Amino acid sequence: MSKPALTELLHAAVTAVGGVERPGQVSMAEAVATAIDDTSHLLVQAGTGTGKSLGYLVPALAHGERVVVATATLALQRQLIERDLPRTVEALRPLLRREPQYATLKGRSNYLCLHRLHEGVPGDEEDGLFDPMEQMGGPTSKLGKDLLRLRDWADEAETGDRDALSPGVSDRAWAQVSVSSRECLGASKCPYGAECFAEAARERAKLADVVVTNHALLAIDAIEGAPVLPSHEVLIVDEAHELVSRVTGVATGELTPGAVNRAVKRSARLVNEKAADALLSASEGFERLMELALPGRLETVPEDLAYVLAALRDACRQVITSLGEVRDKSVTDEDAVRKQALASIENVHAVAERLLQTNEYDVIWCERHDRFGASLRVAPLSVSGLLREKLFAERSVVLTSATLRLGGDFNGVAASLGLAPQDAEPAEGEELPAWRGIDVGSPFDYPKQGILYVARHLRQPGREGSRDDMLDELAELVEAAGGRTLGLFSSMRAAQAAAEAMRGRLDMPVLLQGEETLGELIRAFAESARTCLFGTLSLWQGVDVPGSNCQLVVMDRIPFPRPDDPLMSARQKAVEEHGGNGFMAVAATHAALLMAQGAGRLIRSTDDRGVVAVLDPRLATARYGSFLRASMPPFWYTVDRNQVRKSLAAIAAAADAR
Repeated sequence: MSKPALTELLHAAVTAVGGVERPGQVSMAEAVATAIDDTSHLLVQAGTGTGKSLGYLVPALAHGERVVVATATLALQRQLIERDLPRTVEALRPLLRREPQYATLKGRSNYLCLHRLHEGVPGDEEDGLFDPMEQMGGPTSKLGKDLLRLRDWADEAETGDRDALSPGVSDRAWAQVSVSSRECLGASKCPYGAECFAEAARERAKLADVVVTNHALLAIDAIEGAPVLPSHEVLIVDEAHELVSRVTGVATGELTPGAVNRAVKRSARLVNEKAADALLSASEGFERLMELALPGRLETVPEDLAYVLAALRDACRQVITSLGEVRDKSVTDEDAVRKQALASIENVHAVAERLLQTNEYDVIWCERHDRFGASLRVAPLSVSGLLREKLFAERSVVLTSATLRLGGDFNGVAASLGLAPQDAEPAEGEELPAWRGIDVGSPFDYPKQGILYVARHLRQPGREGSRDDMLDELAELVEAAGGRTLGLFSSMRAAQAAAEAMRGRLDMPVLLQGEETLGELIRAFAESARTCLFGTLSLWQGVDVPGSNCQLVVMDRIPFPRPDDPLMSARQKAVEEHGGNGFMAVAATHAALLMAQGAGRLIRSTDDRGVVAVLDPRLATARYGSFLRASMPPFWYTVDRNQVRKSLAAIAAAADAR
């Protein structure tokens, strides 16, 4: 595509959405168009405010062939489908002389299942959903009310997409009216197949020029081999900094006594007595062993666990065979009951088999949770090879985010995605995907709009114990800012301790993650200048509060992964065994990504001013500190505590004067 034509299209799209054309947006659109034309791969760092969605949508729509856009968050999916795509398509239609079609596609369990809704949950699992006392006056429990609302909503729903239901319902309620792909009867067998919401979404996607999906479905499409997404020549991954963790999550298997017991309950009455007894005996053995299991990584599967897992795997295999041979004619809606039972058993069988096949490519560990008990988990040591083979082999891929250039270059993120460093020589006979990375900058003047302050005088944080000096510093900073503080903490315990301390010292509201829904907390924080909001991981990446009510972002410490994190420590060890620096490749890169995201909460518009305060002296004193600082926006940097207090007070006074 010629540059003038692309510029004209971009200008029309930006005007249509009421935005302002940015130099970085133009550079991004040109780079994306080139990558699509050359069938090459591109990493684009586009700072907040660049307008990156139009930077890739315009060349994607102009391309003419199908493009898949994968995002990590619901907010961005909604923005694309409800705002950016409708307006952009309308603006480009006269210039392209055609009307590109677009659709959204998610995993099957995101859509309401009419069979479940009308026929109920197979078996006995819906017993007790409604209290007997509710039968005369209607449901009074939260679950009962949710289910009643879902039934009413089904009559008017256009897509059956859970995200279109507002207000939402609990996970437990949604589970009663949705199915996984394994549990689905299939459109040809289901009496509601012709009206199926999930099937309708797939048909719309097949006809669309742009299909918007999520990272999880993209991972399923890549991992499971059976295509879920329609064929496409171009893949655009937005919020690409999240991709590796989302793919890892999809590729992680979990086995819990609860899941095994549910599988037993669903299948035992459908199979012969011998198969049922073997499964029950194996599940009881697994449950007894898990009651005594200690948390931590299992470099080899202990003999007693291997024996129990083998018994469980073999019993599941018997049940799977029996389900194929035996049909219980007394069971109502037999196909749905058998499908659900088979899905549960096949999942237990697959995870047990994977746990038994100990190899260098998987990490196995045990977790204990106060509420849910123990679980066994198995995850890939790395997903880079999977991504290299499945994602980059047959299409042009564009990956974009505000945080891809860590420590000054793209190599760290590229390596995690299966792309070799740009200066690396491939091994003999090895073909590595070619790629390039560009940073199109940001419309914000970070050195003038923000300050990065590191509290160098504080004691270095340890694993345990209170940090009284850090709490003193935090109180002084918050008071100087007059509230307006987003506190990002490395653990929920630290966030709770800080909230309790500030509530006792300061005369201003301190909101704490977990005490209300996240959406409600963010709304309350954005509406009141003297309010503080403290929390952990989801706040590091999920808060967008432009304006003067967020002028101080505080990080209590560098967010390295826990030393006892089984997967992270295994990945770090693997890098070291191959001669690399495991700490920098894994722990420091993990921390850099979070700190870049966290710092990005401060400046959300060209009028914003404020301070990012890191209450961990290691950012100023440790050798890796420069790598972490280079990954953050280029704020004016200082360790002068008095200067920062004066700056915060001046920024707050200017905001009050407005």
